[in-house]
Amino acid sequence: MVQKQPQSCQTPYKTTCGGQALIEGIMMQGPEKRAVVVRRPDGGLEVQTTPVKRGQGLRTLPFFRGIWVFLGSMVNGVKALMYSAQISDDGSVEEEPSALERWLEAHVPQEKAASALITLSAALGIAFSVFLFILLPTAITGLIGKVWTTMPLWVRAVVEGVVKVGVFLLYLYLCSRMKEMRRVFRYHGAEHKAIYCYERGLALTVEHVRAQPCHHPRCGTSFLFVVIMVSIFLSIVIFTPLKVENTLLRMGLHLLLLPVIVGVTYEFNRYVGRHDGAVCRLLRAPGMWMQNFTTFEPDDGMIEVAIRALEEVIPQEQGADRW
Repeated sequence: MVQKQPQSCQTPYKTTCGGQALIEGIMMQGPEKRAVVVRRPDGGLEVQTTPVKRGQGLRTLPFFRGIWVFLGSMVNGVKALMYSAQISDDGSVEEEPSALERWLEAHVPQEKAASALITLSAALGIAFSVFLFILLPTAITGLIGKVWTTMPLWVRAVVEGVVKVGVFLLYLYLCSRMKEMRRVFRYHGAEHKAIYCYERGLALTVEHVRAQPCHHPRCGTSFLFVVIMVSIFLSIVIFTPLKVENTLLRMGLHLLLLPVIVGVTYEFNRYVGRHDGAVCRLLRAPGMWMQNFTTFEPDDGMIEVAIRALEEVIPQEQGADRW
């Protein structure tokens, strides 16, 4: 018999429900539904809920499911971000449409144009991340190799890893200093707090949610950090024995290895997120620390948005969202 789900786990457990901070809102996804909740300029909440398509075949198998989840999260995240920007816009700033926008309105159906824009935005987002966190550090290390001509390959892999971490930290720091991004990161904190509250079996109230921690072990920031760590490890164990010295070849191999890196990272995060032993806490500690840049304390209004988003995706059958 299907039991109606209350506003808490009742018996605490880790949930598969998770989300993403938006502009004045939060996207939350559960096993059955995806919800986007955005604070309108008039103070009300705009709620959009859609069913989640279940994976089939390879999409459900370890390693392959990580690639599917990553691509889906990029597309759905961009779609939700664009939606939140539209809903939260108070119309105070009017922009003249560009020539390209006028041409698209006149020649391309609105739905097709929106779909193409979302796909393009997701592709550009992935391309930017790959360039910034993988290709750029490889190029910088190649330039260092031009000066340090006797640098051993294993040292080159380590230097490349240090540059990757440095670029990642600098990127997070600069984002955290931007006023607009800090507000998004406060919604990020609200999302984490709501999930913690639910996982601890507490009723989803502002008071209960406010008392929870901002940092969560299954955060996307931690995922990105582990992606970098896995890429460093693979650089050492693959590029060094094969004596891959050419910078362009190393870049190409990094691109080929990207699906492997994403698949391995997803399974790693699932494992350490499910267990609370000393080793797992140690493994996820760097990613938790990284959240100091991307997660800040929310106000009560942000917490209300997080609660509403989470309530929309909690499955009717209790435990169906167990991690």
